[in-house]
Amino acid sequence: MRIARGEETDAALVAEPVEPAPARIPYGFARRHGLLPTEEKEGRLDVAMREGADPKALIELRRFLARPFAVHQVDAQAFDRLLSDLYPSGTEAAADAAGSLGFGDELGHLPSAEDLLDTSDDAPAIRLINGIIADAARQGVSDIHIEPYETGLVVRMRMDGVLRETLRMPPHVAPVVVSRVKVMARLDIAERRLPQDGRISLTLGGKLIDVRVSTIPSRAGERVVLRILDKENAGIDLDMLGMADAVEALFRDALTEPNGIVLVTGPTGSGKTTTLYAGLKRLNDGSRNILTVEDPVEYGVDGVGQMQINPQVGLSFATGLRAILRQDPDVVMVGEIRDRETADIAVQAALTGHLVLSTVHTNDAIGAITRLRDMKVEPFLIASTLRAVIAQRLVRRLCPECRTPVQASGSLAASLGLEAGTIVFEPKGCPACGGSGYRGRIGVFEAVRIGDEIRRLINAGAEETAIAALAFRQSDTLATAALALVVAGTTSPEEAVRVSRREGENA
Repeated sequence: MRIARGEETDAALVAEPVEPAPARIPYGFARRHGLLPTEEKEGRLDVAMREGADPKALIELRRFLARPFAVHQVDAQAFDRLLSDLYPSGTEAAADAAGSLGFGDELGHLPSAEDLLDTSDDAPAIRLINGIIADAARQGVSDIHIEPYETGLVVRMRMDGVLRETLRMPPHVAPVVVSRVKVMARLDIAERRLPQDGRISLTLGGKLIDVRVSTIPSRAGERVVLRILDKENAGIDLDMLGMADAVEALFRDALTEPNGIVLVTGPTGSGKTTTLYAGLKRLNDGSRNILTVEDPVEYGVDGVGQMQINPQVGLSFATGLRAILRQDPDVVMVGEIRDRETADIAVQAALTGHLVLSTVHTNDAIGAITRLRDMKVEPFLIASTLRAVIAQRLVRRLCPECRTPVQASGSLAASLGLEAGTIVFEPKGCPACGGSGYRGRIGVFEAVRIGDEIRRLINAGAEETAIAALAFRQSDTLATAALALVVAGTTSPEEAVRVSRREGENA
């Protein structure tokens, strides 16, 4: 239990906290014994103690700190959050590790770190990769791009849907970094000519993180993309999605249907899978047999049977869907309807008493009907099985610390359908948002419930414009939903115009 005064945590993985802590103890001791100095108020040091921790460790902590302190108990989840906040590993530390990489570094077959913050290995490549992933997970980054070029190795991160360069290293470190990632993902490090896919399971201060790894060969070496999947998103509730009350009520009502198809549409990265998982959580009450076929399985959910497609062995969406229909399901989720065969099986499943949840890549809700027509699904089958379609986008949320009110100019107001001079908010940039002017994203939704009138139009082969005119007679489209966020000061006019433009191009 003894803490050596000269002991220091790994510099590449433990950087200074955002708000300097009054005392620093080794991360390993804090996590193992559940003790963590948190703040100092009026000369008194506070120490958080995890529930169930051994009080005997307080004696060694008192010896190490050489000062009195007050102890307050916190639950395990709160303690893990404190650990993650007070022991970050930023890109600056990763850059230091990158600078120490040399030509002769050999990674070998190294095991993946169990905890990104608790590694005692001094290999610069290991500290570099752990630091990059830990920093990305803490900032809410969705993807990490590791891109080799002849002039250097570039690391870019996608935050709030926008890619930003965070690190640049000499070109000779590229093979070392890529090999380390492939070892962690259990890929073939000797195969550099073919694309490979894998997964890495990690923890960050007790928080579970799944990392999906994809490599492809390129001219200057292998490019790697790491998709960070926060397992906490699998437990998100419908009321946390940011849907308007009317859209949420429509979605909840559609989920109560005993059979039929419920579709969520939108481009890649618009949050469709998160919406479907929120719907599955509502249905996952133990009284239903819920089965999914996905590409890949992004989040593991207890109580749900999940199958991942594998085209290399002939397991496609259509094959998987056909198989799970023999497993007595009540609810079926298909990751994506992308071809006629899958669409036909989904329709047959809906006709035989199953509730089918799936996604389609279209620009708006009504476009899903046209997409099914293009897949040669008969109009009368679409009309009889489709229950609801939800289209969504993600727009960046303005930073509340630095957003700036301005009067909308004539051209901008006209493009948004506002009166000239209307007060809107624009991004400015501050330390709280990293200078971008935005912090986080929020969903923009439109929803269509397939009622008798719309069914008649679908059966008659009506155009999209006619169906849309009826469907959105008294409900918001993506454009009007985005406009409401602009008026409320939640997002900027530029973000709303981006959503409106995509909708207009599809019209």
